[in-house]
Amino acid sequence: MEGVEPLVAWLGLAAMVLVPLRAAAQSHDDVNKANNPLTPTIGLNLQDQWAPKLYGSDADTNALLLRGTLPHKLFGMPQIMRATVSFVTSPAADGNNITGLGDLNVFDIFLCKTGGIELGVGPQLTLPTASHDSGGTGKWQAGLATVAIAPQKWGLLGGLVTWQHSFAGDNDRPTQNNLSVQPFLIYNLAEGWYLRSTATMNFDLQRGKYSVPLGAGAGKVCVLGDGTTVNVFVEPQWTVAHDGDGQAKFQVYAGVNLQFPIGR
Repeated sequence: MEGVEPLVAWLGLAAMVLVPLRAAAQSHDDVNKANNPLTPTIGLNLQDQWAPKLYGSDADTNALLLRGTLPHKLFGMPQIMRATVSFVTSPAADGNNITGLGDLNVFDIFLCKTGGIELGVGPQLTLPTASHDSGGTGKWQAGLATVAIAPQKWGLLGGLVTWQHSFAGDNDRPTQNNLSVQPFLIYNLAEGWYLRSTATMNFDLQRGKYSVPLGAGAGKVCVLGDGTTVNVFVEPQWTVAHDGDGQAKFQVYAGVNLQFPIGR
C-alpha cells in the first residue's frame, strides 16, 4: 500500500461504523470489557498498522492483522487462546514494496485474579508462515506472554509483555530474541467514547536494537441488541526513542474489534 491509502481506508471504515452508533450510550463497564484483553469472550479483530515514515528508508510499511480469541478451560483452569495472522506490505530486496502473508503467532494464557488485578500468563509460539522473506523472520520461535490489567472506574491500566526466541527454521536467517511491551491506558468518556494509549515497544535483544513509540488515540464502543460488542478505534503513534534503521518514525494503528456473547 502506498501514500495515504491505508489511512483513508481506515478512517472511512471508522466513519461508517461510528456514525450509525453515535447515539449509543454505554456504561464504563461495557467499555472496560471491550478493551480488556482478558475478557473471557469469543473475539474477532481486524486491525491495521500503517507506517508511512521509516528511519533510514524512504519506504513505507503496512501490516493488516486478523486476530481471534477463544476462551476455554484445561484441567479446570480458565484460559484464553489468541491467534494472529498478518498480511504484510514491506520493502523487498529490489526496493519495491511487496505484499504477502506474514508469520502466525499463537499464545495461550492461564487466567487468575489477585486483589484488583487480573493476570494472564502462558506460552506463545510463532510459526514462519510468511510468503516472502521481508514479511517474516523465517524462524520458529517460542516464549512467554504475560498480561496484567487493573480495571478502574475511569478505565483500564495495565500491559502485555511477550518474549520469544528462535529454536528452528531457515539457517540462513538471523537468530531471533525479541521482547515486546505494550502498555494499556484507557480513559472512558461519555456514550461509549474513550481515549487510549497502547503503543507497543519492541526490543531486539539479539542485536541491541529497539523502538519506543508513544500513542494517543480515541475509540467508541457499542453493544448491539444481540449482545455483540463493537469497538472501533484509531491511534496515531510517534516513536520517541529508537536504535536501528527500518523502524517506524510514525504509524497509525486502527481497528474494529468484535466480541461475541457466549452461548447465543
